[in-house]
Amino acid sequence: MGVKEVLAALADKINGNPEGIGSLRGVFQFDLSGDDGGIYQVAFTEKAVSYGEGAADEPICTLTLSDANFLKLVSGDLNPTTAFMMGKLKVKGDLGLALKLHGVLQKYQ
Repeated sequence: MGVKEVLAALADKINGNPEGIGSLRGVFQFDLSGDDGGIYQVAFTEKAVSYGEGAADEPICTLTLSDANFLKLVSGDLNPTTAFMMGKLKVKGDLGLALKLHGVLQKYQ
């Protein structure tokens, strides 16, 4: 599956059971390199999540990584702390929110 398909499947899972979002609110931007790269945004609200292409106006956090590492991150095959320390993942904005996002992703794997 490619990035768009993974984002669509993730949004469907979360919207089917939004309790796992917890207090996470705001727009996360993913700047992805690679063949399936691009700029994607994922917006969390109280009871839903949506995704789209293109830059967000004011993301609360921007994560920069390769498309392959993004897919590994979403599937749980990449530890974000390790990826950050090795330079495979760059975070602009609140690092705590990036970790909170990882917690949400783990709930929906």
